[in-house]
Amino acid sequence: MHVRRLGPDDATAYRALMLDAYRDHPDAFTSSHAERAAQPTEGWAWRLAPGDGATRRVFGAFDGGVLVGAAGWQRGEREKVAHRGELFGMAVAPAARGRGAGRALVDAVLADACAAGLATMTLTVTDGNGEAERLYARCGFARIGLEPMAVRVGDGWVAKATMWRRFGAAAERHDGAGDARG
Repeated sequence: MHVRRLGPDDATAYRALMLDAYRDHPDAFTSSHAERAAQPTEGWAWRLAPGDGATRRVFGAFDGGVLVGAAGWQRGEREKVAHRGELFGMAVAPAARGRGAGRALVDAVLADACAAGLATMTLTVTDGNGEAERLYARCGFARIGLEPMAVRVGDGWVAKATMWRRFGAAAERHDGAGDARG
């Protein structure tokens, strides 16, 4: 398994992987298959912008040259939240599950975000997806909340758990007491 940052040339493979994930696991994503399928490949390439200054980066896991997983992070856009990142779009093809792709992707996202100067990372995971939540916990994330009715899927609702972790110098300085000033 090889993990690297994806670039615009990977847009076709990235789109195919993610469309399969949106179709097969509609409760896991806030985007629907129909929404994303309507976007041409060029619409996917913008997520894969090159350069160190990109505020959104996507990594891919490859097995024998085939993209089998993806995950990305994005930085908070405003000055006061630029230290925070969000892990998004985690997907691993069924044939590659259980072989370390998910862990390798999360590790790559965290290492890159930390190197870019981020101090914290959040993500959401479908409530009840114990396998994914355990993976994130092994990567240092802790559940900090639950949003009921976070995503509508068909005629039903799906709750999303929010998970959080700190890293880099912030992890060494943070005493866990929080900041009452909010």
